[in-house]
Amino acid sequence: MKLTQTFDAPTAPGTEDATGADGGRLVGSDRVLAVLKQLARYPDGARLEELTRVIGSPKPTVHRALAALRRAGLADQDVRGRYVLGDEFLRMAFAHHEARPEHLRIRPVLQALAHRFGETSHYAVLDGREVVYRAKVDPPTGAVRLTSTVGGRNPAHSTGVGKLLLAHELATREAVEAWIGDTPLERRTPRTLGTAAALHHELRATRERGYGLDDGENEPGVNCLSLPVYATSPTTPSGAVSISALAYRTPLHALVGALDEIRAVLGPLGEPHR
Repeated sequence: MKLTQTFDAPTAPGTEDATGADGGRLVGSDRVLAVLKQLARYPDGARLEELTRVIGSPKPTVHRALAALRRAGLADQDVRGRYVLGDEFLRMAFAHHEARPEHLRIRPVLQALAHRFGETSHYAVLDGREVVYRAKVDPPTGAVRLTSTVGGRNPAHSTGVGKLLLAHELATREAVEAWIGDTPLERRTPRTLGTAAALHHELRATRERGYGLDDGENEPGVNCLSLPVYATSPTTPSGAVSISALAYRTPLHALVGALDEIRAVLGPLGEPHR
């Protein structure tokens, strides 16, 4: 469960703007935001040359973007000359995260699940073709832990939380095909669903049983059981809670066998209501 971010290939020397993810030129604020997003990948800081290379803009262009971010407090430069996220950015990010309406209600649930099963628990939401992890609690003991991070993303079709949330949105084969479009489904492991027919069948099974499963489909040796969370709407899940477990330590059948216990921990948050 790793956070990944890709950028287009660098532009030819002498060009003024990088290329955006949608194929357009990065201009103005888009360029500044591209630098900010890339900077977040370097917790130990990055040099100007490093950022220039991965973003694909000329050095003066990236330097101007960094200067704008520094003026706003969103970036800083340490004593080694490396650029890092600024304190103001961190303050805003943490304040916003803590203020989310579901955050305080979900965390006790995640703590209880992580303590009970000795595995990692997550709260995630759907964002297009991906899920975003909004909260994570690691088990209190155990030397081996998952690499997922708050704010990290994974393909929706390969995760238990993603398939559960997609099951509420894609009710027909046609809807699944339209959602996939012209972009093939990424095969994270040999077990990942790779066709519209397979995904439609799995989403239908997910709706019928009321919970999502990931049987080594996103990361080898890791399985997951997920349940919907109704934190902000009485009828539509705002996200999903999951227990993500190392298969050798907590096999999938053990999670399914504890389904009633997991639902009891989730309580009213896991039930649609009027």
